[in-house]
Amino acid sequence: MRKLWSMVLALALLASPALAASPVREAEVWESLPAPAALPAPDLEGRVAHDGARIWFAAYGTGAPVILLHGGTASSDLWGEQVPALVASHHRVLVIDSRGHGRSTRDARPLAYEQMEGDVIAVMDALSLDQAAVVGWSDGGIIGLIMAMKHPDRVSRVFAFGANMDLKAFNISGAFSQILAKVEARLAADYARLSETPKDYDAFSKSVFAMQSSQPNYTPADLAAIHGPRIAIVDGDHEEFISRAHTAYLARTIPGAELVILPGVSHFAPVQDPAGFNAAMLAFLDR
Repeated sequence: MRKLWSMVLALALLASPALAASPVREAEVWESLPAPAALPAPDLEGRVAHDGARIWFAAYGTGAPVILLHGGTASSDLWGEQVPALVASHHRVLVIDSRGHGRSTRDARPLAYEQMEGDVIAVMDALSLDQAAVVGWSDGGIIGLIMAMKHPDRVSRVFAFGANMDLKAFNISGAFSQILAKVEARLAADYARLSETPKDYDAFSKSVFAMQSSQPNYTPADLAAIHGPRIAIVDGDHEEFISRAHTAYLARTIPGAELVILPGVSHFAPVQDPAGFNAAMLAFLDR
């Protein structure tokens, strides 16, 4: 019976010019998730013990220092398209895996953004790096903005992409984005490849989600008190998870911040359009 109905349906589709001729829509750039290039071999690599964790870092090139901070449940491996561009533009590049992420370890305590910010400062101290610019993606952007808030003397500029600073920022419809399944599979595979606890991704991702569901909670007064570092609030024009209103609010509330909206990309712009992302990043850093 099922085979008969399948034949009837196939004949009906062939008999309908409108249905038979309907082209399959190609995915837009903002719907894609290309694999980034592999990170180049670092000039320096190591781990810094801090506050119950060992924080992995790698350094490349020479020149004005830039720290790259990745997003939640991700790792520094997603910066493979950005590191060579920064090195070619005469920057010393430092990539850091946040605690519990990638090659870094964590203890049993809940994850917290301010704790991760402290980890970045600890790596800078270990490398005798007094000040650097920060490029942060998603959770990394949050950490960069916290650095500007808590340690303004340690950060010269912050290029905060896809970041939020309170829980009202979320776009609920982002939970239904078709790209999420691709992202989850990619990040789970990367965790299994890089982590010292490769079978713990489910527990780890739950701890990251718990952090993201309860933090950050900064007020307009907190943001208005940021002074010193130059700030760019950046997002894609097809951002899935952070509302455009919140992105505009950050740029409006942080003194002197500029708003940058990248065309044709989403929350995953660094891999979707590396050339466009890098051009905006370098324009801000090298201005």
